[in-house]
Amino acid sequence: MRSSTGSIDYVLFGIVLAIIIFGLIMLLSASAPSGYEQFGDSYYFIKHQIIFGLIPGIAAMVFFARINYTFWQKHAWNLLILSIILLVLVFIPGISAGIGTAHSWISVGGYFSVQPSEIVKLTFLFYLAAWLGQRDERGVRDMHSGFLPFIGVLGTIMILMLLQPDVGTLAVITAMALVVYFIAGAPVVYVAGLISAGIAGLAIMIKAAPYRAARFTTFLNPELDPQGIGYHINQALLAIGSGGFFGLGYGHSRQKFQYLPEVSADSIFAIIGEELGFVVSLLVVLLFLVLFWRLLHIASHAPDKFSKYFVVGVASWVTLQAFVNIGSMVALMPMTGVPLPFISYGGTSLAISMAAIGVVLNISRNSRG
Repeated sequence: MRSSTGSIDYVLFGIVLAIIIFGLIMLLSASAPSGYEQFGDSYYFIKHQIIFGLIPGIAAMVFFARINYTFWQKHAWNLLILSIILLVLVFIPGISAGIGTAHSWISVGGYFSVQPSEIVKLTFLFYLAAWLGQRDERGVRDMHSGFLPFIGVLGTIMILMLLQPDVGTLAVITAMALVVYFIAGAPVVYVAGLISAGIAGLAIMIKAAPYRAARFTTFLNPELDPQGIGYHINQALLAIGSGGFFGLGYGHSRQKFQYLPEVSADSIFAIIGEELGFVVSLLVVLLFLVLFWRLLHIASHAPDKFSKYFVVGVASWVTLQAFVNIGSMVALMPMTGVPLPFISYGGTSLAISMAAIGVVLNISRNSRG
């Protein structure tokens, strides 16, 4: 099960390390007021991120980087079953640790919670890459052996996530799956049809749920209800606008003092813009683009189809999630509630993202060049 003795891609490792360190520095500043207000400890969130995110993430990255990637290909079916079990666990009373009407977490011993949908990003990608990697292009393009099984598996994941509901994470997983499916040779008409169906389904969900309709209306007209449903986006824009080109200075955010919701999680990019300004915010965006480029470079030299599809999946997952998060903070798209990879508070998200990078590092050790 051990990997070969080749070198890992140190460029990828350096990029990810830089983003993680920057994220911890920003979380230390952004979360201090809310940590003190909620728990009487300004360092509560940063300590939890290190204990339940960074340390498990380092262990996971080292573990996955050392295990030969083909091990996960062999156990892809078991990983799919694990994905479904994890998504079902959030509905079991006594285990579920939902917030309000959402059931997206499971409690572990009453000490901390885990978000299964974050784990499913990785386990489902293992299965998808293995399943597509076993088929030639003709098999992928075939309606019965390619399209229908793909829809069946993805549809099962989608239904379980819609029941939670966790639409933001679902959008990331669906987009990741479509990108990998397309790269594997799926006809454009199939992918376009699925995207069209997804848009139609989104329209139905928006119409069926008043809060989603309100979010969409706010996205189109954020000034309509600045003290109600538009409060979050207006406070985020105020934070980013206040930062100007060079920011108010590290630690000098005003919006983090109970004005901006989810300041340590989904909204942390707004604090980056407020404290460090447009220049550093742009550098963060560029850093994610460089990460995307490096992942595609590794995918282009991958030793087989499974590893290629897996790396493409990680590239689409991390990059799309980053730009969905950033886009929602600058009013380029509706609020979705997805974290900024490697930066936002969330132990499960950080640890699983680092685990995925660990697999990519192992693949880079076995690359063709």
